[in-house]
Amino acid sequence: MFKFAYPEYLYLLLLLPALMALFSYFMYRKKKALKKFGNMPVLKRLMPEVSLKKLYWKFGFVLVCVTLFALLIAGPQFGSKLETVKREGIEVMVCLDVSNSMLSKDIDPSRLDKAKQILSKLVDNLEDDKIGLIVFAGDAYIQLPITADYVSAKMFLSTINPSMVPTQGTAIGAAINLAVRSFSPNETTEKTVILITDGENHEDDAVGAAKAAIKKGISVNVIGIGSTKGAPIPIPGSNGFLLDKDGNMVITSLNEAMCKEIAVAGEGIYVQADNTNNALKVIQKELDKKSKSEVESKVYTAYDEKFQIPACFLLLFLMVEFFILERKNRFFSRIKLFS
Repeated sequence: MFKFAYPEYLYLLLLLPALMALFSYFMYRKKKALKKFGNMPVLKRLMPEVSLKKLYWKFGFVLVCVTLFALLIAGPQFGSKLETVKREGIEVMVCLDVSNSMLSKDIDPSRLDKAKQILSKLVDNLEDDKIGLIVFAGDAYIQLPITADYVSAKMFLSTINPSMVPTQGTAIGAAINLAVRSFSPNETTEKTVILITDGENHEDDAVGAAKAAIKKGISVNVIGIGSTKGAPIPIPGSNGFLLDKDGNMVITSLNEAMCKEIAVAGEGIYVQADNTNNALKVIQKELDKKSKSEVESKVYTAYDEKFQIPACFLLLFLMVEFFILERKNRFFSRIKLFS
């Protein structure tokens, strides 16, 4: 298992685009100044020892050094010891709707982004529980098997987008059925499903799936994402919106009646997400009501520091950058290996 001890230092990587922009501006000004003295081919013959290519090489090594420095102070670590740990908790399987309608912005910043924010904070609040993640649209897929590895949970969460599921639609029933099959076989552990969806264009028997889940002792809670007033669906990578076959703008709205029906059938709760953290608080309160029981988790209990690796490469590249001169070396320029 790999992780960074201080991942906040990785924000230093944001310096790379700024450095590239400054270097591009510097080279533009340098070339512009040189052109005032004459044509570049003529100037190159007058200054045979000057090498602009070496400036690019030096800058390339500077970028590599900045990257390695950010990785170094972020504290790379590798898990060295995997142990089975017994804890008191519950199991939570999250089913997240990633259909195109979740891109609508009737809730800030969008339905999908709001859902990811709720899940991220939910993971932060977990202690000894297990969590899994299923994404669904027209089909349902396990994104993260049930685990106590919260770092991996947040990592997978950040990569979620509608393109992950090629078939569009809203197969809520398939997602619930897959969630029920994805829990661990431990019969004493309380299990619950958290369904996050706008409930629109459901294509299967979601209510029936919720009833089947509760028969196995698995409750189904629903977080409704979006507004009942509706909003257009943005097309990713453009400023346009999704149109129907007649050229009319498609308006998507929260199917609150369906969401409530699923929650009732699954003997869970329904809450509508808005621009506050109320939905998270309600769901967290519901999870806290669940009786905790012993769950086994395989976790890394020891991590080895691996800062030496980027440190060695950083030192190497700094030395290389130092010895690259802006002027051509007379001695090496005389060596013609392939003449």
